[in-house]
Amino acid sequence: MNTHLSESFVHALDIGYEDFLPVFDGFSEGLLITDRDATIVYYNPAMTVIDELQPSDVLGKKVTDVYALTEAESCIMQCLQTRQPIVDRPLLYRTRWGKIANTMHTVFPLFKGTRLEGAICLVREYGMLAKTISSAPLSRHHSTVPAEARFDFDAIVGCNVEFLRVVNTAKMAAGTPSPVMLYGETGTGKELFAQAIHNRSENRKGRYTAVNCAAIPENLLEGILFGTTRGAFTGARDKIGLFEQANGGTLFLDELNAMANRLQAKILRVVQERKVRRLGSLQERPVDLKIVSSVNQEPHVAIAENALRPDLFYRLGVVFIPIPPLRERKEDIVLLARHFLSKHNRALNRNVTDISDDVLALFNRYDWPGNVRELEHVIEGAINLVVSSRTIERRHLQSHHTVWQRFSGQPDGRTADKRLPVSRILAPSLAARSTAGLVQRKADLERETIAEALASSRGNVTRAAREIGISRQLLTYKMKKYRIERRHYYA
Repeated sequence: MNTHLSESFVHALDIGYEDFLPVFDGFSEGLLITDRDATIVYYNPAMTVIDELQPSDVLGKKVTDVYALTEAESCIMQCLQTRQPIVDRPLLYRTRWGKIANTMHTVFPLFKGTRLEGAICLVREYGMLAKTISSAPLSRHHSTVPAEARFDFDAIVGCNVEFLRVVNTAKMAAGTPSPVMLYGETGTGKELFAQAIHNRSENRKGRYTAVNCAAIPENLLEGILFGTTRGAFTGARDKIGLFEQANGGTLFLDELNAMANRLQAKILRVVQERKVRRLGSLQERPVDLKIVSSVNQEPHVAIAENALRPDLFYRLGVVFIPIPPLRERKEDIVLLARHFLSKHNRALNRNVTDISDDVLALFNRYDWPGNVRELEHVIEGAINLVVSSRTIERRHLQSHHTVWQRFSGQPDGRTADKRLPVSRILAPSLAARSTAGLVQRKADLERETIAEALASSRGNVTRAAREIGISRQLLTYKMKKYRIERRHYYA
């Protein structure tokens, strides 16, 4: 690294950078460092693999000159502008030279005292759309099931009559080549149904490919779906699209209603003609695949709001399957809770054998806005906190407690631990924040979880971090972020 380029980084750390460069050079994750003006001053070898660029291509250049991102889209620019860290943010981007990468970014601002000196960015690549797009060759052990389509109908848990009727409809729809559209709220299991349909279909020996239409910018999604031809745009290469990749298999278009109307029109043509044309090409290539799609709002509402083309709905909704939310299948809650208890006991190598009647009653009163996914996360989190017993009790639910009371309208009836000065130290309770945004609610839950852990550990940060399941360093950072002082929690 040139001395003048690294100067702001050196001052930001107040130590000699030479000691750290070998460490950064050896990182398996990509790492780049910018100065306060977003000029790249360090670029490690792992980044050269992710971006297919050399340090000489990027050092001394601004982030927005290297990556085809606006300031609002760039994690580094957002970090520099807000002076706040960004942790584990998914980002699909394209370099100015045409390489597309699907990544997870973590960015921290670098300060010297109170003066902002730059930013350090860690980049993890999941392969080309490995998280947003699930596409894998056939499993070595299951000749008829691609590795990424690992669920079948046996994995779908429930006893509710209406839910079982929905499952039966999906099984019948799997046996025909007709398109299937799934409708369900977030967390109801649309991906699970899509994989099960694929694995029971005539196309089960083919590839299962899934794409979340809401997670990819429109300018990238078109090339990803239809493929590109060299010269179609600057840096474009001959690349097969997802329709061609899924030929002979199944393509799952998740959150179709988040896709731009212009792209919906192009998909309609593919469905009608059974042919696809790559960007920049005049050649049409035949495709034969089963299409499963999903929407997370009622189709007539999506159509009225111009989020879903009616002609595409009629084409892709030949078989329309509405998946009921968990609040409408309350008799499944206990069944699902015990299923997730068994699943995460194995995954976490724990031996939690039961859930208290008190907790199950609370589960049944709660409306579960996050549906089955939320229930699974609650069970997994509780298992992590069970130490001395083998039963999940209400105390293991931690900060979810207040939220459930508000939704269920059922008072707790218990007296708070006198050693827990949460009401005195924290901002107003979640119950008074019914209009708060999702980000604020998440921050409130995190703040309350930390406060309760510190209270139960009598201010011992190491024990509190262990109870929450994060590192001591991360807990210390979050305590500073939320202005939580451990002296308030000493016994």
